[in-house]
Amino acid sequence: MGMEIERKFLITGNAWRGLAVGTDYRQGYLCSSSDRTVRVRIAGDKAFLTIKGKSSGISRMEFEYPIPPKDAEVLLAELCEQPIIEKKRYRISHQGFIWEVDEFLGANAGLLVAEIELADEKQLFEKPSWIGAEVSDDRRYSNAGLVKYPFSCWGNGQCAVNNK
Repeated sequence: MGMEIERKFLITGNAWRGLAVGTDYRQGYLCSSSDRTVRVRIAGDKAFLTIKGKSSGISRMEFEYPIPPKDAEVLLAELCEQPIIEKKRYRISHQGFIWEVDEFLGANAGLLVAEIELADEKQLFEKPSWIGAEVSDDRRYSNAGLVKYPFSCWGNGQCAVNNK
């Protein structure tokens, strides 16, 4: 069984920029509930179908399978909840860990979030200087949450996208 143990943080400043080259990501959700998500993702020239279980703290079951990119394109356009997530992902090595920095585009433009995957929930790690407040427990920052309530809607009472 696959298990994901992940912590999520906001980014402060620009010291992270230039530490890695970004990869274009597009992803959408076939199912997104508090109990499970089924995600389609295109990362660069590869595509995946990912099934995640209900979160328990910062842990949840995760199963990921490669799929043909052409199939992923059709799923994103025809079956996934809208808007899809568009972002650039930067993989940055720091003190023996890989930090994934997501620079969101489209309906979530302006949002910067960093994630670190751990071997267990109590594993210690050193944060880079550009890591800010932790948002692991705030569902608004989950990618599935950003589909339902994009960052462009936060704080202004109006939404710049048309959610289906």
